[in-house]
Formats: sequence, C-alpha cells, structure tokens
Amino acid sequence: MQQFENGIPADSITGAHWIKSGRSNQSGNCVELAQLTDGSVAVRNSRHPQGPALVYTRAEIIAFVTGAKDGDFDAFTN
Repeated sequence: MQQFENGIPADSITGAHWIKSGRSNQSGNCVELAQLTDGSVAVRNSRHPQGPALVYTRAEIIAFVTGAKDGDFDAFTN
C-alpha cells in the first residue's frame, strides 16, 4: 500500500482521481481533491499538478467543509 504524507508530490500518488472545484477559475484560483486508497483526502493546486499535496483525514475534511458551509471562515473572504 502506498504511504501518504503531507508534501508528497501530487503526481506520485498512483491511481488518484483528482476532482477540480467548480469554483476554480482562470485567474489562478485552482484547487483539486482526491480520495486516497487509505481513506484520506489529498489536496493540490491544479496549476501545479507535480507540486506537493496536503493530506488530510476524512474527519478533517468533513470538519473543514462543514465549517465552511456554516460560515466559520467568512472572515477570510472579506
């Protein structure tokens, strides 16, 4: 089984199916996620697919997405 850790080159993650955010655009705001074989989730900048991937547990991703939906991070968008 492949070992996943933060900073792993995103293009070295074998079998990953990267999903691009619908909010990504041509001005450089590009983010993609992939569910990994161990259940964790990798995040990368789609403009730099060979760059590092940040790896989070499923619980961490759920907490982040739930917080974003609840407005917990709105201060960062103003």
